[in-house]
Amino acid sequence: MFDITRRQWLAGTAVLAAAGTSRAAHETKKPFGFMLNTATIMGQKLSLIQQVEVAARAGYDAIEPWIGDLDRHVKAGHSLKDVAKRCKDLGLRVESAIGFAQWLVNDELARKRGLEQMKRDMDLVQQMGGVRIAAPPAGATEVRDLNLLVAADRYRVVCEMGDKLGITAQLELWGFSRTLGRLGETAMVAIECGHPRACILLDVFHLYKGGSGFAGVRLLGPNALQVLHINDFPADPPRERIRDEFRVYPGDGVAPLTTLLRDLKAIGFHGYLSLEMFNREYWKQDALVVAKTGLAKIKTVVDKALAS
Repeated sequence: MFDITRRQWLAGTAVLAAAGTSRAAHETKKPFGFMLNTATIMGQKLSLIQQVEVAARAGYDAIEPWIGDLDRHVKAGHSLKDVAKRCKDLGLRVESAIGFAQWLVNDELARKRGLEQMKRDMDLVQQMGGVRIAAPPAGATEVRDLNLLVAADRYRVVCEMGDKLGITAQLELWGFSRTLGRLGETAMVAIECGHPRACILLDVFHLYKGGSGFAGVRLLGPNALQVLHINDFPADPPRERIRDEFRVYPGDGVAPLTTLLRDLKAIGFHGYLSLEMFNREYWKQDALVVAKTGLAKIKTVVDKALAS
């Protein structure tokens, strides 16, 4: 899949360990910050402002909106700076955002368009007062033989774009993808890009779906991972057939969350646990009830994990 020497790998490890810093523990006085990814209440069809209100009323420290909602807000004639002010008034941070720019694809013209989209997306996040954006392998999920050193070069371009706007691009692992579907691949691309703010974005479901499992998290530095999408999954259907919509509340499935959270603490992770689910049954319920239930579930599994 890739051509890299042991020396190249070791030379890059310091970069990932030294990447960006997280503010969650310092500013919330908790081991982790708690964030609501708005996919969790996507089915309720709320406006961006309504999503902010739900996250704040439920008691989260931060919100992780989707770029599509930011874009719709602007196209409707509204200002994201007003949303930023509302978040500030409510004590709610915008610590991450979810976008799908195709920055990784092989087609040069498509990649150029993807980078232009990433720049627009970063600008939207900046207007809302955000500091990070996801950089998943969108558009390249079926590519089997992408050279990971080439991917690293492309990720560095995205990181440098973020420098100009004050936005950190988080290299996101997608478990169903043939490219960046495993933790080792994703970590290598971030390491080899050589950018001081390189970091990765992980997800409990995707670590399981991609087959990496969870033990590799222990090998990450404290700043390599600044946001973790937290959720859970049932024992059935099996990994090969499980899909996003099977995600359940943390603690309601079989994911080894106790071990994972202890490992996160051990590596010095003080970032954000962001609740991201796509459960159709939850989408039928009141958004505030779902958000509150999710936060209570997260706190329960965290308390259990860190009790000893």
